[in-house]
Amino acid sequence: MSSSNNNILVALIAGSTSDNAVYEKTEKILKENNIPYELNILSAHRDPEKLDDYIKSCKALVYIAVAGLSAALPGVIASKTDKPVIGVPVSAKLGGLDALLSIVQMPPGVPVGAV
Repeated sequence: MSSSNNNILVALIAGSTSDNAVYEKTEKILKENNIPYELNILSAHRDPEKLDDYIKSCKALVYIAVAGLSAALPGVIASKTDKPVIGVPVSAKLGGLDALLSIVQMPPGVPVGAV
């Protein structure tokens, strides 16, 4: 249930289309619960300006950031907003442990929840 940017409750952001197995499950849960959301594919590494512009204009109440490998996306988002950020690691070479550790080991002042 993608919505216009003004009506969304959740900004679902994935770092890559290759993360689709995870963000599609997240979309399913949001749809089943009638939660308005918007999906964007924005890499913290490849699209930093686009990501920054999106965060500045986004009216969502919470961000869900899906990322693998170094999983910088949740931390970058958290550094640019005071809204809650939930990081969702994607399994890769180390079974997702690398991504999970990147998400939960944020410096003070950059809070990110992890699922």
